[in-house]
Amino acid sequence: MKIVVIGGTGLIGSKLVAKLTEHGHEAVAAAPGTGVNTLTGEGLAEVLAGANVVVDVSNSPSFERAAVLEFFETSTRNLLAAEAAAGVGHHVAVSIVGTERMPENGYFAAKIAQEKLIEKSSIPFSLVHATQFFEFAHGIADESTVDGKVHVAPVRFQPIAGDDVAQAVGRTAAGAPLNGRVEVAGPEQFRMDEFFRQALAAWGDPREVVTDPHARYFGSELSEYSLVPVDRAASGQIRYLDWLKAAAK
Repeated sequence: MKIVVIGGTGLIGSKLVAKLTEHGHEAVAAAPGTGVNTLTGEGLAEVLAGANVVVDVSNSPSFERAAVLEFFETSTRNLLAAEAAAGVGHHVAVSIVGTERMPENGYFAAKIAQEKLIEKSSIPFSLVHATQFFEFAHGIADESTVDGKVHVAPVRFQPIAGDDVAQAVGRTAAGAPLNGRVEVAGPEQFRMDEFFRQALAAWGDPREVVTDPHARYFGSELSEYSLVPVDRAASGQIRYLDWLKAAAK
């Protein structure tokens, strides 16, 4: 199949293109750097010609509330319209576990808006909801740092390796449209504060982790199950400390 990956030069996109190519698909990386811009529509008609599946793993360059909403709504509308014109039969998008449980979070609200557009379109679709990526752990710790200490809520946390996300997305893209969602999470569930104590120790980071039930996660206060699947989810295979050792080589 010809599978176009929007955001195909990014963290998940580049891994996905490689995996799809290994399995014999014609995987095309589409991004502004390759001449495809979903915000303006530039290059969409050309790259989607003959495509069977489109996978959207693109991300907003700004996480400011209005900007991220504008990005996902505009790019998704343009992409869906171009797919309909090209006769694409399957739209796959990556989203986040727990979006509907934190609508007050600007980024999550934008992802909810994106999903609604996809669900209302005429194109058969699949949504892959993933938990937080291992690759983002440093950024989460930095965002949670107040006065040199990492403030983290003692809630459930089940991060996943980017490679496992790409594997799940590739499997979904190669299959029949779900017209619904599948969730994927890492193989281990932690308390979030304990995860970051282990992670900072493994990084050699001297910052203290403070257990704070009211600690904010990118502006939102978390409940016990905000960030983890509450129903059955597919499980990745890579454990965090194993991933960290491999990444250090």
